[in-house]
Amino acid sequence: MRLRDKVAVVTGAASGIGREIAHAFAREGARVVIADINGTAAKSAAAELTAVGFQALGIGMDVSDEDQVVTGIEKAAAAFGRIDILVSNAGIQIVSPLEKLAYADWKRLLAIHLDGAFLTTRAALKHMYAHHSGSILYIGSVHSKEASLLKAPYVTAKHGLIGLAKVVAKEGAAHGVRANVICPGFVLTPLVEKQIPDQARALGISEQAVIKDIMLKETVDGEFTTAEDVAEAAVFFASFESKALTGQSLVVSHGWYMQ
Repeated sequence: MRLRDKVAVVTGAASGIGREIAHAFAREGARVVIADINGTAAKSAAAELTAVGFQALGIGMDVSDEDQVVTGIEKAAAAFGRIDILVSNAGIQIVSPLEKLAYADWKRLLAIHLDGAFLTTRAALKHMYAHHSGSILYIGSVHSKEASLLKAPYVTAKHGLIGLAKVVAKEGAAHGVRANVICPGFVLTPLVEKQIPDQARALGISEQAVIKDIMLKETVDGEFTTAEDVAEAAVFFASFESKALTGQSLVVSHGWYMQ
């Protein structure tokens, strides 16, 4: 098992990509803390893991709320004794032309993606530095590399995660902490499924055209990335103990955006 006895905190893990990462980590031997703004769903997701013999804890956490983040990370550390891995995955999407985008929506998205990444990182680093080891993973996007119509705050936030990861990689190196970004293509999570009709309305095209001509146009096989694809990349980074790959971003997208 590649993550035996590691303690991993995964945000936004009650569903979608975060849930799949939590399950993959558990299968690899990690003790998993499922953090989600929906505390009931987080506890339910953790119960699914404990029911089949894994060690898991569900915590309600709004990652844009400093007090909730500090309390949640401390609760995780108290439950399992340490924190070895943080996956900053919580996020939302807002689809809007820039000239019609409400400032409140801009601030809300950046607060969840960027403030949340900062707050959870800062809270986890204290524990990682104490044990002189750790892996921090940010779930970015192909939009960490490329722009798309109607997604100004999302593209901005996802680009920002790469900058944050590079700083964490440099500062954390002396303390045994690594930082990386995983950049998925489109994954059919509820977040993406909601985008399809939103983009169809905004662009005046069919939902099928959104899928074929926008979302999957640049892939090599016309296929969506899967949550399992992203989870496997997360296990790879979390279990790669040397600093050889720290500060790097990995695109997982069926060939959409090739570095």
